[in-house]
Amino acid sequence: MLKLSKLTDYAVVALVRLGQKEEVTTSPVLSRSTGIPEPTIAKVLKVLAAQGIVISQRGARGGYRLARPLAQISVAAVIQAIDGPISLTTCVDGGECDARSKCGLVGQWDAVNGAILDALSSISLSDMQNHTVTSRRAPDAPSAALGPLATA
Repeated sequence: MLKLSKLTDYAVVALVRLGQKEEVTTSPVLSRSTGIPEPTIAKVLKVLAAQGIVISQRGARGGYRLARPLAQISVAAVIQAIDGPISLTTCVDGGECDARSKCGLVGQWDAVNGAILDALSSISLSDMQNHTVTSRRAPDAPSAALGPLATA
């Protein structure tokens, strides 16, 4: 099953909440407004700041704010910031594989991985906030083919 990490899920929730605020916001305030434990929010915000998705402001009026609007932050960017490169299998993009000589599918996962990356890159956090993400599945495809991507 393809499933996002809890930290990525929390990062999306925190970023959408930050996008609703005009001012710099502290991790304890975000924790209270999202229900995510403060140490977890602090950890997520530190990673997002290191990746340039949020800006950290120090001092008495310090906290965090978005580095750019929600419409310019894709779900793929958040996943990559928290979990690293999106890669369905170890052999994507020429990665090492123990079964390479017998598999017969060398390079075939690249197209699948690319399609998922394209889909995740086309969905912004603004889309998530505004509930404008629509299903991209084929009309006859099972609705749970990929399972839930996040639980916010």
